[in-house]
Amino acid sequence: MIPAAFEYYRPKDIEGVLAILEQHGDDARVMAGGHSLIPMMKLRMADVPHLIDLQDVGGLSGIEVTGDSIRLGALVTQAQIIDSAELTRAAPILREAALQIADPQVRYMGTIGGNVANGDPGNDMPGLMQCLDASFSLIGPDGAREVAARDFYEAAYMTDREDDEVLTAVTLPLPQGGYAYEKQKRKIGDYATAAAAVQITGQGGTCTSASIAMTNLSDTPIFSEDAGEALVGTTVDDAAIKAAMAAMLGDIDPTEDNRGPVAFKKHVAGVILRRAITRAWSRA
Repeated sequence: MIPAAFEYYRPKDIEGVLAILEQHGDDARVMAGGHSLIPMMKLRMADVPHLIDLQDVGGLSGIEVTGDSIRLGALVTQAQIIDSAELTRAAPILREAALQIADPQVRYMGTIGGNVANGDPGNDMPGLMQCLDASFSLIGPDGAREVAARDFYEAAYMTDREDDEVLTAVTLPLPQGGYAYEKQKRKIGDYATAAAAVQITGQGGTCTSASIAMTNLSDTPIFSEDAGEALVGTTVDDAAIKAAMAAMLGDIDPTEDNRGPVAFKKHVAGVILRRAITRAWSRA
């Protein structure tokens, strides 16, 4: 399909972006790579009379790795995440997840900012950012603020970002321990039937911390605190993994669609989480 008619803007700085947002209110939307928003516009699921392209705005494209944190500008693409050797050394789970997003054509254009800001429960990065305890930098007419990824998502396509705010960066602490991002999908380019992000640390054969988040199993990504706590203090044996799976199943709320009925999705979620925990623990 063809999207409805819209006015196109390509400002050079964030001040220009905010001025357009202030002028047009919720009739305006910002676009980073466009791979979340443009398909919705073509399907007439999103009506955007005023489209603001961020590609020429400076300061949104950098990757910064310091001694204790990572900062990704909103316009950093999935391909740049994959290709950055420095980023892969610091947080290999980012590369592992990015390689499972769609296909190379999408990854060359799709951005981290667009992936997390759109509020699509099927996107991969929101759940991963919750697992890694990331925060999102937002700027609007009232100034800048930080929002934890675990507090950002309210419902499908609804987030804590105000209509006149722009997400400019993603910041996360340097991950520690073992990691895994596991995803089951019907075909290349499809959203996940279920996906799990796991970050886990251990000492002396005992789990000391675990962070678990699931994707596309509710109308928001799900950070399952109880699932992580079920592993802490254990040797991550079969009983502990089953306890984590049970806790996760209590947190998700999948719906039936063309990826399968609810019972099937819950089964897949358990299988994927077990794989992710097992692989993350083997790397810890």
